[in-house]
Amino acid sequence: MKFGVIGDIHGFWDERDTAFFNASDYDMLLFVGDFARVVNSLPVARQLAALTKPAWAIPGNHDGVGLWQLLAEVKNRPLAARLGARGMHKRVRRLDEALGGIRLGGYTLAELDRDLGLLVARPHAMGPNRFYYRHYLKSAFGVTDFQASADKLCALVDAAPENLIVLAHNGPAGLGDTPGAPFGCDFDPEYGDFGDPDLRAAIDHAHETGRRVRTVLAGHMHHRSKHTGAWRDTWAHDGQTLYLNAACVPRIEREGGRRHHISLVVEADRVQAETVFVDGEGRDVSRRSLGAPPLSER
Repeated sequence: MKFGVIGDIHGFWDERDTAFFNASDYDMLLFVGDFARVVNSLPVARQLAALTKPAWAIPGNHDGVGLWQLLAEVKNRPLAARLGARGMHKRVRRLDEALGGIRLGGYTLAELDRDLGLLVARPHAMGPNRFYYRHYLKSAFGVTDFQASADKLCALVDAAPENLIVLAHNGPAGLGDTPGAPFGCDFDPEYGDFGDPDLRAAIDHAHETGRRVRTVLAGHMHHRSKHTGAWRDTWAHDGQTLYLNAACVPRIEREGGRRHHISLVVEADRVQAETVFVDGEGRDVSRRSLGAPPLSER
């Protein structure tokens, strides 16, 4: 199968993106979340609803949340976060409805093709230093901490076919603890590896039980540091699984002349991925294999 993988949109989507993907040869589109610039994902979701390709999405930490709720989570204000969570069910439901035919997942297992499954991981992931959006996740999924989340993901793995694609918002732990690692923390290097431990546990469990996790798709940690300007490594491979960080933000650059996504091909004997930039007319501007050294400049 051939997939178009779209990273953190953060408001950067227009009708030219919709036209490009509708005319593309992708079998399916996969969105790693964070549709909103800050909060309110509905304007982008309504644009995405015009897509005609089959598609899956996972909500990011900016999706389905209110501004004060997001700030309470970031600042670790438990009471305010709990109060903010009261409206989250409704906001997530409205997001799901606005996306139209795009399936919004979270702790979801779906069959994509014969012997190929899609595991949609924990929604609204924001980092391993705290279990963010705990009140909503408890109410919606019965999950209260990283261990409970890992157990739920591992149960999905047990029901999965031999081959798996994992769609997440934040990536898994274990891919490096430097700010330039695929999911290393650049805004506070003391945090080090900022990947999710529950997702790592699920991937390890898949390997241990004979599944082939062909690729893990995530975003959240933007390709370029807001603080230092340094570029992040956007892929890693552990000998079994290709890990991709799709969060090029902003994904539309140069007055619409460069638009980012990842092209992913999953076959029986190989997984191939490329970073792709197209112009406003959908013509290739550049392509680069994600098995090559990371970009140092644009």
